[in-house]
Amino acid sequence: MTTLAAACAGLAGTGPLPMPWLAPYRACGRGVALDVVAGCPVPQALNTALQSRPVVMPEERLLRFVAQTELPGGEAYETFIARTACVPTRDNPHDLFNGLVWLKFGPLKRHLNALQAQAIACGGVGPTRGAARDALTLFDENGAWWQAPAVLVDALRRRDWPALFVEHRAAWQRAQPILFGHALLEKLTQPRKAITAHVWAVPEGVDAQACLVRTLNLAALAERTCLPLPVLGVPLWWEANREPGFYADASVFRPVPARLKAGAL
Repeated sequence: MTTLAAACAGLAGTGPLPMPWLAPYRACGRGVALDVVAGCPVPQALNTALQSRPVVMPEERLLRFVAQTELPGGEAYETFIARTACVPTRDNPHDLFNGLVWLKFGPLKRHLNALQAQAIACGGVGPTRGAARDALTLFDENGAWWQAPAVLVDALRRRDWPALFVEHRAAWQRAQPILFGHALLEKLTQPRKAITAHVWAVPEGVDAQACLVRTLNLAALAERTCLPLPVLGVPLWWEANREPGFYADASVFRPVPARLKAGAL
């Protein structure tokens, strides 16, 4: 099965694996997946879904998905989106998931795009992105947010894996993370134990998306270190993590790096 076919099967709930991390995207993604399986190009399938859940960009423009060929040579991807309200999209799982994140979490994607466009306008496009744009890209591609009890967040900060996943395992029933990064979702079409999300902890009891739109800015992103979470360790997400010794694999569940032990995590 190709990764695009696996992505569509996971979204439609017809694949061999349950992929519970896709639950937030199934309401908007099932129809898209079925259209793609039927031969519809990914941009067209996403635009069909937009008809029932439009995403409003700055200046009251409605978002659209367009073929990758519409991106002019020499123009940055993020700048093009900010200028045109159009998202260049290829027929692959990476861009399929990117489109679904736009559909599900449009205000946050719009905010991140505005920050990228702002950074590019200030610093241009060079051989390196710089700390702020690197952090933006990392969150956009591989990020997740997590509203969890303090005991779990503290255990993750300390990389106390037994406390996080075993001792306080029951607390995960109300603390499952939301995977936001589209590259992360793509990687999970072929699950591997080592796949790790960069998690941003959000306080419990608030609208997480609104909180992130309000608090994420270039300065905060450049200064803050996200927390690494091996996502297949999340209870109820992967059958193998019920087995004794699953979390003893130090190549995946690593201790706090020495450079962080002396400072804030």
